[in-house]
Amino acid sequence: MGRYLSLWEIDQARVPVSPEERAAGWGALTNMVKEDMKKGIIKDWGSFVGELNGYAVAEGSEAEIGKMNAQYAPFVRFKVYAVASLRDVEQVIKSLL
Repeated sequence: MGRYLSLWEIDQARVPVSPEERAAGWGALTNMVKEDMKKGIIKDWGSFVGELNGYAVAEGSEAEIGKMNAQYAPFVRFKVYAVASLRDVEQVIKSLL
């Protein structure tokens, strides 16, 4: 199981003008995030203040992370990065000796 940093961005072309519709859309998306947190896939999530983007830290296989991100399409775009732990980095450093 790997750990991944996902930088997400809302597709601005899909954001409704109506505040009520925007609230309904944001509510649906944040409820999906809460479900992924309950499942233990998302470990941390945040939105950058004043912007339509943010981050999520998730754990799972590549397929699990892909499936999780796919459920947000086409409203959210992701850049996903595999993250090495401190222990992983230390192993790399030891291999240099």
